[in-house]
Amino acid sequence: VDGGMTINELMMSIQADAIQTVVLRPKQIETTALGAALAAGLATGVWESVEQVEHLNPTGKTFAPVISEAESNKRLRKWRDAVQRTLNLA
Repeated sequence: VDGGMTINELMMSIQADAIQTVVLRPKQIETTALGAALAAGLATGVWESVEQVEHLNPTGKTFAPVISEAESNKRLRKWRDAVQRTLNLA
């Protein structure tokens, strides 16, 4: 993940719980320009493989799920229900 919101530790934990997988936040969180530059470099032969550029933005912190899959599914159902209720207001 990347972008300004990733500085929010709570959001990152919620995301890990929601998708039930470890979420990796890079040390440098604003990586849009870096990603574009790396993609261009790979496309033009500056680097030959993704493996050659992986070290340029190493993982800064990891977030692991702390709730069960059943609890995650329960929360997702509640969220979907809330979204559906708001759509019905229109």
